[in-house]
Formats: sequence, C-alpha cells, structure tokens
Amino acid sequence: AWVPPGPPVMPCLMVGNGHRALDWYGRAFGGREVNRHDMEDGRLGHAMPALANGGAIYIADEFPDLIETADLAPDSLGGTTVTVALAVDDVDAWLARARAEGAATIREPRDKFYGRNARLRDPLGHVWR
Repeated sequence: AWVPPGPPVMPCLMVGNGHRALDWYGRAFGGREVNRHDMEDGRLGHAMPALANGGAIYIADEFPDLIETADLAPDSLGGTTVTVALAVDDVDAWLARARAEGAATIREPRDKFYGRNARLRDPLGHVWR
C-alpha cells in the first residue's frame, strides 16, 4: 500500500491561492517543496513543503465544489478553526521573517514556563504559535 511521505500526522492547510501559499511558506518559514500535484484547472491539489525547523505541512487550494468535504480556506470560513504549533530554534528571528513577508502578529514573543513563544496570522489566514 502507498504510504504518504512525512510524519504520521501532519496538518493540511486549505488556502485560497495554493501557489501563492507555497511561495509564502518558502520565504517565511524556509519551506522547500518536497512534492506537488497541480490540478488540470490550475488549482494546487496538494504540496508538501519541508520547513526549515525539520517539520512539514501539506497545503492545498480550497475545493468548495467537493460536496463530501467542502474543503474551505480560512477566508471563506471567516477565520480558522485550528492553530498550528511550530517549534523553532529562535522565535524572534522566525517571527521577524514571517512579519517581513506579511504575517500579522497576534501576540508578541514572550517567555513562558514551557519556553519562548509568539502567535501570528499568516497572509492565508492560518494562525501559528
């Protein structure tokens, strides 16, 4: 049986413009494209960028026409229903790079009992902490 690449659990982020998202995650989070499937209609079926922290995500264009799943992006829903945890070596540097690429800071970096963290909303509407 075919086994998808990557860790056994990985978020798949639905976005309004998959090609723009793939580019943004590359610039802001050091994403390197591992695989990609473009649909005949031009939408991004799915892609997996490996992030500079060793993690990975799937991203795909939204597919509101799929009745059984109605895969929608945060903008279509009026917000996101998930927050993605991203463990990094330097919170301030990662946040600065994401801001430079258009992310909005939700919470400035601060030290907590479990380590330093911040929260941001990427230009595609997803929240990262």
